[in-house]
Amino acid sequence: MQIEDTALPGVLILTPKRFGDARGFFSETWNRRTLNEFGIALEFVQDNHSVSASVGTLRGLHFQAPPHAQDKLVRCGQGALFDVVVDIRKGSPTYGQWTGVELTAENGRQLLVPKGFLHGFVTRSPHTEICYKCTDYYAPDCDRAVHWDSCGIDWGLTGDPVLSDKDAVAPALAEFDSPFVWEGKP
Repeated sequence: MQIEDTALPGVLILTPKRFGDARGFFSETWNRRTLNEFGIALEFVQDNHSVSASVGTLRGLHFQAPPHAQDKLVRCGQGALFDVVVDIRKGSPTYGQWTGVELTAENGRQLLVPKGFLHGFVTRSPHTEICYKCTDYYAPDCDRAVHWDSCGIDWGLTGDPVLSDKDAVAPALAEFDSPFVWEGKP
């Protein structure tokens, strides 16, 4: 497992080893013992899988508020997407800053999104699948969003994104009161 830091402390890129032959490949995408060896101790309780039919489908920027905040481990099962996180921890030296990474079925990269960060993605190819593990169960009363175009993110769009109704009316970051507070650590 290769683990890379990003510009946002605590947000990590994980690239599992792949073992391939003429049939395809095998990859261990998550292993508690391996991640514990790197100091990553997360207890995942739910797996999510979504498919976006069209290029330019933008989902986000989402988070789940306390007491059901979630860490997420995100990967692309098919296709390609640009995955983005934004720091929303009040008092953080990187508050409002974002980072993004291309996740594809071919590159096998994964993004670890800690609690206190917005998460979103835009699809780069048709029929893109995103798979992610969460450390808390989905709680509709804690489900929140911030408007996708209010954080200065360069999504690389060539036209208008395909959005849900919820994402189209989400509040801007400047109007948002975050429930997360930076505690001086990632």
